[in-house]
Formats: sequence, structure tokens, C-alpha cells
Amino acid sequence: MWADSRAALSDLGLGECERVLDVGCGTGELTRVLREESGGTVVGLDADAELLAAVDGPVVRGDATRLPFTDDAFDLVACQALLINLPDPEAAVREFARVASDRVAAVEPNNGAVAVDSTVEREPALARRARRSFLDGVRTDVTLGADAADVFESAGLDVVSTRRYDQERTVEPPYGEAAVRAAQRKATGEGLASDRETILAGETTPEEYDALRERWRAMGRDVISQMQTDDYERRETVPFFVTVGRV
Repeated sequence: MWADSRAALSDLGLGECERVLDVGCGTGELTRVLREESGGTVVGLDADAELLAAVDGPVVRGDATRLPFTDDAFDLVACQALLINLPDPEAAVREFARVASDRVAAVEPNNGAVAVDSTVEREPALARRARRSFLDGVRTDVTLGADAADVFESAGLDVVSTRRYDQERTVEPPYGEAAVRAAQRKATGEGLASDRETILAGETTPEEYDALRERWRAMGRDVISQMQTDDYERRETVPFFVTVGRV
């Protein structure tokens, strides 16, 4: 992500930031971008110590809703794909605003609007069905990206802007190891098996899940067949929304 363009990050004012906090940084994907664009000190924070071990630079283990920093400790507090996973995103944004002296930014997807195109005719429809079934069982707001401005306003921030950034993930020949592994997971149904509990937490019945998984495995076999002749291509578009608020 951010390999093609960083224009959607322009309102973060990174060139003016000396201290930046990346909350829920994971392995530091956004952390690296923030550091490159700002040139300042960027601190990564995450609850998972194993993920933090992969981050280059200063890191702190902590909770997004109870940040271990004093008020106004950072010029900017940012996160990427974090709020959609929190049961109370507003509480987190309020905490971001407490430790930010100037701005707060959230880069969040609308996972309900993901689009898939594929040379395997049945894959787009099955991908929509599987995603819809999975998201139905998720208990957080997976579409929050498009409405993050409302969360910011509720948290007392003045919204500066919301910019859309579409992340495109493509699969085409020559196929890398990750693409081959993804095809194998489809053909065996491994991916849907790992999501079974979440899917069944929604309205999908066990019988409907079994039928979906069987169709998913058949689709996976078609994917492998096309890959063997270098005919398989797939494009997934995930809409992200960069919302910036002023404290």
C-alpha cells in the first residue's frame, strides 16, 4: 500500500511534524511511510509484541484506548485499518485527540465495498458472497472508512478532509509464491475453514456454509487450472478513506 501514490496523505501535514504516533502499527507498514514523508520521529504502538518486533524504529506496547503518553505529546496521531476492528472507535479517537497537539488521521477501509475482477468467471460472485457472509458475523463496523468523519466529529474533532485511496491487489503471470499459496487455499477450502466460526456467527446456516465452501473449492480448482497455463488474472480493489481532523 502507498507504493503508487501518497497524494491522499497530503492533509496530514507530515512535512510540519516532528513527532508522530502510529497507533495499531502492526509490522510498521504505515510507520515507514510516515517516517519517509515527515522526516521526524515516528513512534509505533501496538498491543502485539510479536508484530512490534518487526518495526524499524521506536515502538511502545500499549492499548489504543489507553495510550501511555501525556497530553499533546505528538504533533500527529494516525492509524491505518485499526478503527474498523474496535468495538468503540470513538473512544480510541478521543484518546488520539488527547495526545495530539495538532491533528489526528485515520486510514480506514470500507470492507463492504471491496470489488473483485477475475478471469475465473465464478470468482467475483463467490467472493462477494463469502465476504458478505463473513462480515455479517463480524461485530465491529467494517464499513467505517467511508463514515470516519462522523466518528471524528463525535469525538470533538474538526474534520479537515476525507480523501479516498483505492488499494489494488493484482495477480498475474508470472505467479509468485503468495499467489500460488492463495490458489491452493481456495482449492482446499482452507481459507473459508479458518473463517467458519465468524461466518456462522452471522445469519449463515451450517448447511449454507458447507455449500458455499464446496463451490469455493471448485472455483479454486479452476484458478489452479488457469494458472497452469498462465491465463489467470485477478484484481481486488479495496477502497480506503483518509480522514484528517484538527484538535
